[in-house]
Amino acid sequence: MAIRKILVANRSEIAIRVFRAANELGLRTVAIWAEEDKLALHRFKADESYQVGRGAHLPKDLGPIESYLSIEEVIRVAKLSGADAIHPGYGLLSESPEFVDACHEAGLTFIGPSADTMRRLGNKVAARNLAVEVGVPVVPATAPLPDDMAEVRRMAAEVGFPVMLKASWGGGGRGMRVIRAEKDLEREVIEAKREAKAAFGKDEVYLEKLVERARHVEVQILGDTHGNVVDLFERDCSIQRRNQKVVERAPAPYLSHEQRRELAAYARKLADATAYVGAGTVEFLMDADTDAFYFIEVNPRIQVEHTVTEEVTGIDIVKAQIHILDGHAIGTPESGVPAQADIKLNGHALQCRITTEDPEHNFIPDYGRITAYRGATGFGIRLDGGTAYSGAVITRFYDPLLEKVTAWAPTPEEAIARMDRALREFRIRGVATNLTFLEAIIGHEKFRDNTYNTKFIDETPELFQQVKRRDRATKLLTYLADVTVNGHPETKNRPMPPQDHAPPVAPLFDAPIAPGTRQKLDELGPKGFADWLRDKPEVMITDTTMRDGHQSLLATRARTHDIVGIAEAYARGLPQLLSLECWGGATFDVAMRFLTEDPWERLALVREKAPNILLQMLLRGSNGVGYTNYPDNVVKYFVAEAAKGGVDLFRVFDCLNWVENMRVSMDAVCEAGKICEGAICYTGDLFDPERAKYDLKYYVALAKEMEAAGAHILGVKDMAGLLKPAAARVLFKALKEEVGLPIHFHTHDTSGISAATVLAAVDAGVDAVDAAMDAFSGNTSQPCLGSIVEALKGSERDPGLSSAAIRRISFYWEAVRTQYAAFESDLKGPASEVYLHEMPGGQFTNLKEQARSLGLETRWHQVAQTYADVNKMFGDIVKVTPSSKVVGDMALMMVSQDLTVADVMDPKKDLAFPDSVVAMLHGDLGQPPSGWPKDIQAKILKDKQPITVRPGSLIPEADLAAEQATIEAKLERKVSDQEFASYLMYPKVFTDFALAADLYGPVSMLPTPNYFYGIVQEDEVLVDIERGKTLVIRCLGFGETDEKGMRTVFFELNGQPRRVKVPDRAHGAAGNGARQKADPANPNHLGAPMPGVVSTLAVAAGQEVKAGDVLLSIEAMKMETAIHAERNGRIEAVHVSTGSQIDAKDLLVVYAA
Repeated sequence: MAIRKILVANRSEIAIRVFRAANELGLRTVAIWAEEDKLALHRFKADESYQVGRGAHLPKDLGPIESYLSIEEVIRVAKLSGADAIHPGYGLLSESPEFVDACHEAGLTFIGPSADTMRRLGNKVAARNLAVEVGVPVVPATAPLPDDMAEVRRMAAEVGFPVMLKASWGGGGRGMRVIRAEKDLEREVIEAKREAKAAFGKDEVYLEKLVERARHVEVQILGDTHGNVVDLFERDCSIQRRNQKVVERAPAPYLSHEQRRELAAYARKLADATAYVGAGTVEFLMDADTDAFYFIEVNPRIQVEHTVTEEVTGIDIVKAQIHILDGHAIGTPESGVPAQADIKLNGHALQCRITTEDPEHNFIPDYGRITAYRGATGFGIRLDGGTAYSGAVITRFYDPLLEKVTAWAPTPEEAIARMDRALREFRIRGVATNLTFLEAIIGHEKFRDNTYNTKFIDETPELFQQVKRRDRATKLLTYLADVTVNGHPETKNRPMPPQDHAPPVAPLFDAPIAPGTRQKLDELGPKGFADWLRDKPEVMITDTTMRDGHQSLLATRARTHDIVGIAEAYARGLPQLLSLECWGGATFDVAMRFLTEDPWERLALVREKAPNILLQMLLRGSNGVGYTNYPDNVVKYFVAEAAKGGVDLFRVFDCLNWVENMRVSMDAVCEAGKICEGAICYTGDLFDPERAKYDLKYYVALAKEMEAAGAHILGVKDMAGLLKPAAARVLFKALKEEVGLPIHFHTHDTSGISAATVLAAVDAGVDAVDAAMDAFSGNTSQPCLGSIVEALKGSERDPGLSSAAIRRISFYWEAVRTQYAAFESDLKGPASEVYLHEMPGGQFTNLKEQARSLGLETRWHQVAQTYADVNKMFGDIVKVTPSSKVVGDMALMMVSQDLTVADVMDPKKDLAFPDSVVAMLHGDLGQPPSGWPKDIQAKILKDKQPITVRPGSLIPEADLAAEQATIEAKLERKVSDQEFASYLMYPKVFTDFALAADLYGPVSMLPTPNYFYGIVQEDEVLVDIERGKTLVIRCLGFGETDEKGMRTVFFELNGQPRRVKVPDRAHGAAGNGARQKADPANPNHLGAPMPGVVSTLAVAAGQEVKAGDVLLSIEAMKMETAIHAERNGRIEAVHVSTGSQIDAKDLLVVYAA
């Protein structure tokens, strides 16, 4: 009687595959599902579906696997639904002869071989014996292993180590183990028996000789009830991990025609000997060294990888199974299977199994909801899926297979290319997948030239190097959701940009990108360029807007998105500029620390957009772009990477004007073939007799030292804007007479008269000056670029810049600046107070930010006065990063603790000084011209002895290989050379940035309002994640905060719905609880002296401490302060941990009473 209704005793992908074949044949279909699979797609693809494993008829509920393994449950549903045939699929009950018997007893057709055949072939030992009988070669092996371990050891020795331990029943790699020595035998046998029992219900195992360099080849066979058997050629299944197939191919590309027919003949011998009915697979090992074949086993069922055979033969194997069990003979049209002579190979196919196994985490299966799904289609691509669709819930209970993708093409090379395209086309979000790992496999040279074997994955570690999906869109949605719900910590409670502000629009210039200073450097080299600059009658201008302009006005918060947006306009509109100062200084760490941006990416993008203008950076000598000294090889490494990354002109300075401290970095710049601008830092007053140490002789001597040290250009860095016009004329006239280098002048406009100083310097013969674009000029920034150009127009020194282009570019910067209202200082105009405190312009707004964070914004003028007092206390030093930061740290500490200079100098008063202060007075930043005042140095250093030599000379070279291994272990990935350079400068900052970037993606691509303030409901934002790739993001709304403090934000991404859950930190999310305050009346309470983050914790409850011991360190903005024990005692409790956010007076530590 013909089959009319088929129940599939399986789930997911294979169940759907059978339903499709049955539907095409006009047959009704029945699905079964366990409770854990109630939302699985296969349930809804059948005409009818019924639950198994639950119900009043059972004494107890069955588990997720047990439900499908219950023969009684499957037969019950078959009878209930009226099915007359059962297809077992693969796995589960597909190889159970008891299930076949039960089907026959119930009058149901089992679509597969007979129980007798299954017993003969499904048991690997019996199948092996049969192979020997019919002349099929086998690998030396044992009989089923007894419980007597002594006998097991004897049997193993007879076969010879190494051996493969296998389960006699079942497959899928379960129970399989490689054993190389007798000492491991007992443990592995016991574990394999346990695993086999759990997986297949039988604990029978045996040992087989291990072929070390093996290929795995299998032959697809079909047999009918009339005694006919055919083969459908072979498949290569050598790409395996832990004996689980990952990629399969048909035909095996390394076999000759003769080998192919030899192999098929072996398979048909076994099928003939067992009167095989239905589909089966005969598996062989092929010794890669000898080309010998060895029979492994027969799988008496359809295989996961049957699709590749279908693609190259054109035979629907599932339909053939049904036709054969309906009684049709192979070779007739009704069977769907031609006679052997008519079965031909057509092209090549390969299949990849897409799973939720995470290659980043040792292939642990992931689970959760698929939040987005985009499949791959197109000519030659076939998909067989089970739970791969948007919204699907992947549970932890079942096989992690999501989908099988099969590619067909006329040649193996084209099939691989097609598969590669398909894998890259997939987008599966919400759960981890192995997609990138599959890409790595099929793209590997050994896969493409067919030299791989079954150990390929285990022996090819490079497959795991690029397995991480970027998933940029999901990460950006996460960021937008988080910042929208919680706000950005940098803009909270600060002024907002006006609602109606115009967005920045970069001007378009029709002019081509004309050759500029970058090409001149390539033509002349650094020395020739310097001579050319010195001999030019025109003064050249550096635009500082991209670095010092925003560093001085907006606390260094300008983002890559806005900086890169205008770079091309400079290249086309102002190609006569000397340089764009766009990198280094505070921008390096602020990009990572506060903006979650990669400073190297910024440099690369500006370089790309402005290829004709020199790119300039600020380098702090031996301090690199940091605030401390580094080993010499670290400084050299950083400079080399910066040069490769796009920096052409390095302005090198030392915070104490100690040329000895600059030599390593200057030499590194010269070795890289770039322009070295050795910069003198100007301080004091050239005409003030009370500050005679900073006189004309001092600066001329420094300039000569700089020239002797190899500088190509002499920089004069007036970081606080202290140089007055009259002094400028005298200074630059003397420098031009005494040194042969071109001179580049940099100043700040804090005083309001810097433009006059610049014009005086130009008159005195300087060769280049710095200025900021109009909208970013004035106050603590540089003087106005447009006005300087206008003042010089028509003169011999006219820089030749277009006023119209300057205005159009400035309009862009004006719109940009409006977006950063939160970071504007409240400095309303020029301040002659700068001649009192002498703060660098770049520090001014940053120090105000630090003061604000410490609650000192209303005491700013006191901070300024204290800054001046600290400078005098330290001996009147050059104040520029990092020395200026140290003076600022000390001033903030004194004001926050209401300390005067007398308090600090009082030998009876014990104080905990900021770490930066201790380091500088120790000599870690170098030496000022006349050394450090002995009294304050002794007070700060206590018993510590100062150093007087170059600090870098005392620091051993860093073990770069070890350092790189450390950060790669932390991040669990390789780091690029540039990333490593960031780590060497700022280990903690870079590590935190890298982890944040991994969570939030390329946030530098977001428009600035969205970065700082998120996205409002119904708002739409376009994000260019790379050239030619734009995300369209729309916010649909917000859910309520749930009981766990999480809030769902609903988006549309490129028109597809997406949802993201983020913690609502203001309404119950973890980490929001208020901290206990220290009781000022309790002498055992130690409170926080300032708000910040606990950066290190050195004590634990119960620990004994002595007065002066470091308990913990607090980082506030860029200032790190160690908190010392005030007395001997025992710590009773610690109320914070590393990374804790704290406010002033929060309870940190409690001493035992």
